[in-house]
Amino acid sequence: MERQQRGFTLIELMIVVAIIGILAAIAIPQYQNYVARSEVSSALATLKSLQTPAELAVQEGNTVDAASDLGLADDAVQNGSIGVTGFNGGQDDDGNELTPSITFTFDDEGNFAGDTLTLERQEEGGWQCTASDGIGDDVVPDSCVANTTS
Repeated sequence: MERQQRGFTLIELMIVVAIIGILAAIAIPQYQNYVARSEVSSALATLKSLQTPAELAVQEGNTVDAASDLGLADDAVQNGSIGVTGFNGGQDDDGNELTPSITFTFDDEGNFAGDTLTLERQEEGGWQCTASDGIGDDVVPDSCVANTTS
């Protein structure tokens, strides 16, 4: 009398579990890197959306005390906060004139707690993006440079 197979053998189940483990070991770090890069890209996109109104404010000499003065709603930023400096003149601690800049500071939750992305206006015009040290080179967008001095 012939017996019919009625399930999987132990070795077949162990092979499937091993394959799933290998896939998870590869996929989880890649996903975490993707999430980190998307957080930084989202912050940079928020800053870039303020670049044109900020340049207009500099050109026209308008007073800018907060991101809302550049047209950003207070509840528009989800994983951090926006700060502006240098639009109304003033000097730093060394007596140098402040450069207009827009800074995105990440919330205390997430991958980059307290780290910053900054768009700073250059003397010759244009804006340069810099990232604080806590944001790794592997997640900083190409249009932004990692800051090695902060």
